[in-house]
Amino acid sequence: MAESQIIGCILGTAVGDALGLPYENVSRDRLPGLLGPPDRYRLLPGCGMVSDDTEHTCMIAQSLIASGGCVDEFSRQFAKRMRWWFLAFPAGIGRATFRAGIRLWLGCSPTKSGVYSAGNGPAMRSAVFGAAVDDMDRIVEYCRISTRLTHLDPRAEFGAIAVAVAARCARQSAPVEPADFTSRVSSVIGTADVEFTRLLTGVAASVQAGESTADFAMQAGLGTGISGYIYDTVPVALHAWLGNQRDFRTAVTSVIECGGDTDTTAAIVGGIIGTGTGEDGIPPEWIQRLREWPRSVNWMRRLAGQLALWQIDQVSRQPLRLNPVALVFRNLFFLMVVLLHGFRRLLPPY
Repeated sequence: MAESQIIGCILGTAVGDALGLPYENVSRDRLPGLLGPPDRYRLLPGCGMVSDDTEHTCMIAQSLIASGGCVDEFSRQFAKRMRWWFLAFPAGIGRATFRAGIRLWLGCSPTKSGVYSAGNGPAMRSAVFGAAVDDMDRIVEYCRISTRLTHLDPRAEFGAIAVAVAARCARQSAPVEPADFTSRVSSVIGTADVEFTRLLTGVAASVQAGESTADFAMQAGLGTGISGYIYDTVPVALHAWLGNQRDFRTAVTSVIECGGDTDTTAAIVGGIIGTGTGEDGIPPEWIQRLREWPRSVNWMRRLAGQLALWQIDQVSRQPLRLNPVALVFRNLFFLMVVLLHGFRRLLPPY
């Protein structure tokens, strides 16, 4: 069961990421006319590729496997992987993560490499903590380390924790009540941020009232699209999950249809729901049409299997590796594809 949930989390993140990627930074109104509905992959003809959302999730998994359950070792392992990931020409890297990568290479420690930013980078990679870690205090600690490596604004940390708590809740057999979820997050982060508590309360009330994710986003002032600000991203993603806890297809497509930072919002939703449903709950055609190399679907399954063993015994192991030369060539190809999509957006319909 645990291995199935971890596989579902990682593959769910990848599928959501790949589905949402072509729509990134497209407004809600322009999205249908430009690319059509998000019912299949549109980055390549009928095929999908992933971005940093999935890559960071896999690096988190590798770092946990290598850490042996030691949080300080996890910090070192994740920082090491972030340094080398930064050198492989990743496309679309966020500003805060870019600056943190520079600081890591200049010798900053993982506790001091982050910059003051409330971007959604930490949230995009946090679902796997909830899928693989049992103890809530340890989940919070891992989220804190992962966040502060790149983002120092406490809001980024609270958003990441909320995503991890959602994935932890998704592991239970019965759907979680929205108000109960809000209470769980509040009990973890305390009263440190009244604004975030208010946002989560609004999410729960909207879901209980039967409102759609698109309507919730509109009422939150995000009618043109979901921004990369973590207090925009996380409430909308949580709304899509809470309203469709066992319906992967509806949850992911509904958040993409909101526009904006679609790859990250869909990756977060996919990771949370995938944890609850396992791989069986993800539409099989979406898994089969992922065209990733060397971080292939089978590679991600094997990585999840290693993480499931770590969950049981907390023993340090050598995690699966990736060929660095292959990664560079893959990233250069990916960059060309992204640039082509950028040029396409210069053309109508507007």
